[in-house]
Amino acid sequence: METTALKSMTQLRQGQLLRLASYAAIIVILILLPPFLPSYVQSLMTKILIFAIFAMSLDLIMGYTGVISLGHAAYFGVGGYTVGILLIHYDISMLWISAPVGILMAVLFAAIFGLIALRVTGFYFIFVTMALGQLLFSIAFKWEWLSTVGVEAIVGIPRPAVGLPWFSWSPTSFYYFVLLAFVLCFFLLNRLVHSPFGYALQGIRDSEPRMRVLGYNTWLYKYIAFVIAGAFAGVGGVLFAYHNSIVVPTHLSITTSALVMFMVILGGTGTLYGPVIGAAVLIPVEFYAGLITPERWPLILGGAFVLSIMYVRAGIGVYLFRLWNKVVYRYGSIKG
Repeated sequence: METTALKSMTQLRQGQLLRLASYAAIIVILILLPPFLPSYVQSLMTKILIFAIFAMSLDLIMGYTGVISLGHAAYFGVGGYTVGILLIHYDISMLWISAPVGILMAVLFAAIFGLIALRVTGFYFIFVTMALGQLLFSIAFKWEWLSTVGVEAIVGIPRPAVGLPWFSWSPTSFYYFVLLAFVLCFFLLNRLVHSPFGYALQGIRDSEPRMRVLGYNTWLYKYIAFVIAGAFAGVGGVLFAYHNSIVVPTHLSITTSALVMFMVILGGTGTLYGPVIGAAVLIPVEFYAGLITPERWPLILGGAFVLSIMYVRAGIGVYLFRLWNKVVYRYGSIKG
């Protein structure tokens, strides 16, 4: 009996060490590989990390809370537009000012929209969030103050000033900056979803009436999650404005909301690694489809969505995680 228990403990420790080794290998690759890659590949990896932050923010309310929003791009776009407005109209490009203000504006809009949208549930909630996002899209599209002269967008957004005279941005340094932001966001969201608050959100997702009976103010929990998700979406929007050097009304629209929702579904809802994998798959496909056949990108996106629903309904990330667990278990069994 003791021998069996000891063997099980040994296998468990070996499995944990193997998982830690895999995570460490991924981090090492993300740190060491980019300087040896072409600049366009570094740019692509940077965009993947930014959209991974954006997708994880949506997964907080969609996968962990069970609330589906078709207007989540509003907070992504608000973060980016705030950075552009501060630069174009107020000549403020300092990172320590523009980035926090962009995130705070995303939080403000999420707090206001949450008060409106969470008054309804189900399909009505989906339509209300979509309408609110399209409202911001229309404002950005029609209001000339939210655009550069002659262009329905804010263009020419530079990399932020950091206040260090010896420092200058390069594709590699900006990639590491975004990587640091991604790791921090992943850590914070991971702590959040594994906290009592996160477990309460999952309880609301599984059975909101039961959580009410247990004494939880489910509306307040959903509202707080909605605002936090808006904050992290704002982080993604700020970083994307710096990376892309342009903010367009489409970044606020249902098109961007649907794209990031597909990343979450493709990777696996209710898992933080799922949206990251979804972004890592979809952003390169979008990039190369845009080079080869840009007019057919919507067709490719729609076809990929149908195939994923038919054959990988749980999400690519979930299936990869299950496969990895099998490998770890077999490895532990062989070593044991």
